[in-house]
Amino acid sequence: MTTNPTAPPSEAGPAPDWRRIGSFVTGQAAVQCGSFALIIAMNWTAVQLGGRSAVTLVILASTLPRALMLLFGGALADALGPRAVILRATATRLVVLVIGALVTAGAHSIWPLIAVAVVEGSLLGLTGPASGVLLTRLAPQEHLGRANSLFSMVMRLAPMAGSPLGAWLVVAGTLSGVMLVSAAGCAVWLVCAFHVTRGMVRPERGAGAGGTSLFRRSGDGLALLGRHPRLRWMFVACFCMDFAFLWPAEVALPLRASGEGWGIGSVAAALTAFSAGALASAAAGAALAHRIPVPVKLVVTGTGLAVGMGCMALVPSPAVLAVTACAVGLFSGLNGPALVTAYQQAVPEGKLGAAMSTFSLSSIGAAPLSLAVFSSLSAPLGVTGTWLLCASVALFSPVAATLALRAPLTRNAPAVKASAAPEPTVTAV
Repeated sequence: MTTNPTAPPSEAGPAPDWRRIGSFVTGQAAVQCGSFALIIAMNWTAVQLGGRSAVTLVILASTLPRALMLLFGGALADALGPRAVILRATATRLVVLVIGALVTAGAHSIWPLIAVAVVEGSLLGLTGPASGVLLTRLAPQEHLGRANSLFSMVMRLAPMAGSPLGAWLVVAGTLSGVMLVSAAGCAVWLVCAFHVTRGMVRPERGAGAGGTSLFRRSGDGLALLGRHPRLRWMFVACFCMDFAFLWPAEVALPLRASGEGWGIGSVAAALTAFSAGALASAAAGAALAHRIPVPVKLVVTGTGLAVGMGCMALVPSPAVLAVTACAVGLFSGLNGPALVTAYQQAVPEGKLGAAMSTFSLSSIGAAPLSLAVFSSLSAPLGVTGTWLLCASVALFSPVAATLALRAPLTRNAPAVKASAAPEPTVTAV
């Protein structure tokens, strides 16, 4: 059956479960805000205790276990179902943060922070893929883009709210207080997760696994990329955009502002304008994404994002920089959720957890890779030349998205078998 993407929701299949989606977004807003507050507070405390080397240790203690556990988290989500993984890991994380608050209250060493960072990073890696599965259970295919746009708004607002909160709390109080705030965010998410995952049953034992061990299944996400062209090209589109975007935003923007004598205020104005544009288009996507043609969301916005990124390297003034950044944000707010949605829809049945673990790993891995590669190239090419190179790399994203749309599609319909009757089914289009 073919569904007209511009048809009203009543004619396009079952409606999304907005009550549960609302609970998902509320819980994620609370836990993400607490997480960003804790990141800032732990990094600041590490600097006070041991300087640059200490904060590097804390960051590595959090990110390396998280990246490793992402692979196992995807396999667990497919084997146990998202409900079991999320509820157990989030409850454990809540206990760890409370204990961490007690341990770090009187500590004057970096090692308690490292211990908390290792355990919490591992738990975040376990729950990441399972959380990525949930929206596909709550929204039918034709409305998944709207749900991802709504979630994108939360992910953009969380650092804007959580980072200043963590900075204020750790300066006005202690790291222990910030850990308790983060624990409270976990508690809110835990309550919301009970509602969101109600009726989601555990998959049949051995379904789709063929008796394979969890360790071997941890590589399923990478194997999927080799077997499914559409999934592979969507992965490339996502990775290219993440890889190309980080260095200009984190390194080139402040370097150019300093070199032009624009001051730090121009950096803040550009980032604020970008965030405002991204939030506006994500909000529009939450309401209208199902009515916007897929090629527009993937190819047109991706091209606009890459071109806009290149224009930011050449603008003549801070005011034009802010306006251009806002335009880039408008493209990004539609393109990002559309890439995630298209990737989710390309995953074969029963493998969404493994696929989302690989997807999350690509985003985490793109950050240090982008900094290492483009920082090295900036010495011979200069800031502007490297920035334009980043924009050129970003252009591969809409090209890869075009190739993905032309590749055969393996439908993803885990909600039909893994959810109870109240869960919406995923319809073929």
